[in-house]
Amino acid sequence: MYEYRWKYFREFPAPKMYEILVDTIFPWMRTLGGEHTAFAQHMKDARFTLPREKAGVLARVVDGLDKIPMQDRDTKGDLYEYLLSKLSTAGQNGQFRTPRHIINMMVELMRPTPQDTICDPACGTAGFLVGSEEYLRDQYQNQIYADPKLKDHFENHMFHGFDFDHTMLRIAAMNMTLHGVPNPDIRNKDSLSSDHSGDSELYSLILANPPFKGSLDESSVAKDLTSIVKTKKTELLFLALFLRLLKTGGRAAVIVPDGVLFGSSKAHKQIRETIVEHHKLDGIISLPSGVFKPYAGVSTAIMIFTKTGRGGTDNVWFYDMHADGYSLDDKRNPIAENDIPDIIRRWHQRQEEQGKPRTDQSFFVPKDEIKANNYDLSINRYKETQHEAVEYAAPDRILDDLDKLEGEIQAGLKRLREMLA
Repeated sequence: MYEYRWKYFREFPAPKMYEILVDTIFPWMRTLGGEHTAFAQHMKDARFTLPREKAGVLARVVDGLDKIPMQDRDTKGDLYEYLLSKLSTAGQNGQFRTPRHIINMMVELMRPTPQDTICDPACGTAGFLVGSEEYLRDQYQNQIYADPKLKDHFENHMFHGFDFDHTMLRIAAMNMTLHGVPNPDIRNKDSLSSDHSGDSELYSLILANPPFKGSLDESSVAKDLTSIVKTKKTELLFLALFLRLLKTGGRAAVIVPDGVLFGSSKAHKQIRETIVEHHKLDGIISLPSGVFKPYAGVSTAIMIFTKTGRGGTDNVWFYDMHADGYSLDDKRNPIAENDIPDIIRRWHQRQEEQGKPRTDQSFFVPKDEIKANNYDLSINRYKETQHEAVEYAAPDRILDDLDKLEGEIQAGLKRLREMLA
């Protein structure tokens, strides 16, 4: 394969490039990392599908890539992430790509450690796993690579992602490989329909933005999930799944549609009560409705909780995000307003926010009040709006002003009639 290294490959004519990719590079790539790795498993059917007559397009792509510095792992990963960002259509099952800055915010909120075992049960392109990997390299690289056990855990046992879309699994495996994780657990699995006995209570951290596509057929829902909440609604079943997969003491930061927070059905109330009463609900961050445009305009929130099995909710921290650094329309252009640094700062110093008024952007709500409101977790239930006092003139002064205006109108009409006479 030495003769196909980049410094030689980039000099070949377009037809030769095409021939090498189809006949040599792709067959070799399907075995990269060993036959038992996630990459090899999901790439075994990969094919180079650009038509032969478009070989000139391939040559232009090679010329463009050649101008990008590729000396380090981050550049390759960032380039791949950029290409993923250009996937402008949502999946058929309600998937849409979570913006990278939202992923990074959630990772910063949870601050994974080298000892964590991280899972995304609806991983898509593995954005949350990649975000966690990058955070860990930035914060703990020397510690991880100085300890053989931590290094082995990082490369082979830390990252777990499930999805049932073969295209997404292939992208996820490639994404993790390009970001320096040789053997992640990227698995073909329908998380809501499969039995979870093999994954139950295995993970210390869950980061996820699962697809919410309505309801499943009751017979297809995993029985260990309906034992937590009896429902066919996917948004509630995913919360039950997170509780099932987390080990005791495990933490989760997950994106949910707003309806989960205030839905009035028995199942909605049941899952909220379960999290508040039997585990520890830590925080709710309300996101503006344009965060996922152009894919979707749904209103969502980030729910942060810890699995305890014995309660622990005391005061729940709420934050009302107004801006994420981008316009909230379909264009999503960068803007100056950005609450994300403030959210991260306040979250990690939230105990200092006790007693803040509910007119502020963040505040605490005691569990007893949430319970009294049927476990409603919508921020609008608790946020208070401060209205500025407006002083009006005395009624007789207003009437005098109206008389004056009436006189001016009549005088103007008289002059107009004289002009027309």
